[in-house]
This record gives sequence, structure tokens and C-alpha cells, in this order.
Amino acid sequence: MGHRAGVSGQTGNGEEGRGWPASAHEARRFILDRLPGASPVEGLPSDGDRYGRGGDPPVLVTPDLVEGPSFRALHVADPRSVRGQSGFAAFLDGAQDLRVVNQVAGVPIVWATVSAAIRARVNRRLVSWSGRAPIVSGRYYIPFRYVDGLRDELKNHSQVVDTAFEDAAGAFPSRHPAALMEAAVQRVQQDRERIEQELAESWCASGERVLYVDGSITASVIVSASDAAVGVIKSHRRLYAEGDAFRVLVGLAAGERSSIFRVAPRSRHAVASWYVRVRAATGRDALFGLVRVEAALSADISPRADEISRWIIAEGAPLALPDGRWDKMAYGIRGTEEFLRAIS
Repeated sequence: MGHRAGVSGQTGNGEEGRGWPASAHEARRFILDRLPGASPVEGLPSDGDRYGRGGDPPVLVTPDLVEGPSFRALHVADPRSVRGQSGFAAFLDGAQDLRVVNQVAGVPIVWATVSAAIRARVNRRLVSWSGRAPIVSGRYYIPFRYVDGLRDELKNHSQVVDTAFEDAAGAFPSRHPAALMEAAVQRVQQDRERIEQELAESWCASGERVLYVDGSITASVIVSASDAAVGVIKSHRRLYAEGDAFRVLVGLAAGERSSIFRVAPRSRHAVASWYVRVRAATGRDALFGLVRVEAALSADISPRADEISRWIIAEGAPLALPDGRWDKMAYGIRGTEEFLRAIS
């Protein structure tokens, strides 16, 4: 994929060359010229949302408390009193757009674009952070073992990913189109996380103030241990609130946070975590306005959790409308998402 103005395009070893696709439309035609038996698939812009991010089944987990003997609600702020008092200096978010552009004997050929950017707050406006340009990268995701006639031009290109790889048990994904799509989505998500992590690590190394990260910070040993980054999670497939803790969690009022607990996902890095109710859930579902926060573990995590919680509550105004996740989304993240749509 070629470079765009102000955007760092990731193209591996500089192999983009003349004619290498830079959009789903070009990617569809490119394959037709190079892969015998391929036929076009007219994907819609919504395809990326339809496939989305893979999710674990919803579960409740007992929290590993690091603050106090029991899971409880703690008042940190009146949401009306903290408006304009956030200490976040910038916002990091990523995006993915995934299309099935071709198929060969029922095997989907996927083209996906992943992007990420840090938008810094300067005089109440969001601008691209000067420390690192936004990243936009387009790739094919193809299950090599199930596609006959795949040329070396594609197999050996850094912007083509083999999605039919062996898992830990030595098994390959099924040829079933749904299984192949799941494998492609997984690799797209990994690529998106990789570039988000790259930008977050650059920020943490820069000595800047605190970065609001949309999502978890546990993937990076650097980011998870840094006071310069805070992760904010809006989805709650895994709730750290089993038993009595669950009743406390769903009963959190606007401006309250939960007790702090330790989160240490497998193959990732431990962080301190807690829940914050950004806005009242009266008349709404139990998870309305609820976010989970991740920050570096430290001896003084309780006062830091109070401060960070107040910042997150402050970021709830103005409302991130018309986004459907406005109850949990910071306006700065909405602005970053709009920026990514414009450059991708």
C-alpha cells in the first residue's frame, strides 16, 4: 500500500511496487489478473462491522482484589462537577475494514485495512501527535493451502498473510468458508493490535503526559507498566464480578468506581483494573455507562484510580453522539475514529 499524506503506510520491505492495490476495489481486480479461477465478490462497506472482532463467550470471574477486603462501590466525583477537568493529553484508537473481495472454489480471499492514530489535545482541539504519524496498512488474507495456482508473487509478498496456519495442536482450520473467515478475522485483529501497540509504546517512551487508550493495555510489557497510558474497555464479555461482587457492580451509580483488582490474562501482562460508571443507568440495562479501566500496578494505585476515574467521567462530556456507544465513549475517541475513517 502506498504512502498517504501524513500517514505512515506499513509495506514491509518496500515491495508495494507499481500496481499494488491500495483499496478493496483495486484488490478485487488485482486478484482477478493473477489467480486462475478467481471470481469477484462485491463486498459492502459494512462487511468489516459484520465480521467484527471475535469474542469470548460471556463469563463472570471472581475479582483478584488488591484494594480492601471486599468488592465495593467508591464515590469519586459528581459527573457535573468535573467537566473540563481531564488530565488526558491524547487519545489512541485503531480501526479495521475487512472485505471479501474474491473467492476461489468457495474459498474467501479477504482484503483488510487496519489503521491506528494518536490524536493529541492542543488548545481544546485534536491534532495528530507529532511524535508518530498515523499508520494505515492494507493486506490480503489468504489460506494458502486451500488455494490452487497461487503465484509466488503473492505467497512471498509481505502484504499477503497466510491464514491457514497450524494451531498449537498442529491442526489447520477447516475448509469451511466460515472457519476460514474466522481465521482471517483473527489475523486482522492481530495486525490491528500490533500497530496500536506500536504507537502506544512510542508514546510511553516519549515522556508525554497520560494517553487514553481505547481498549486493553495488557498486550505490551512497556505500556502495561507505564504511568503514561490508561486503557479503557467498553465491552464486557468477561465481567470481573462473580457472586456478591456482581450485585455491587451492577449497582454502581454515576460517579462511582469499584474496588481495584488485578487482571493478568494468559500470555499477557498484569495490570490494575477497576470499573467506573460514567453516567447513570436508571431505566437502562445493567452495563449502560460502565467502563473497565486498566493502569499500571503501583503502591499508590488507590489515589491514582480516583484521579483517573474523575478524568474518564469528565471525558463523558460532550456526548459522543451519534455513535451508538455514546454512553461509554469519550468524545476524543469518537474524534479519533472519525479521523481514521477519513484517512483509511
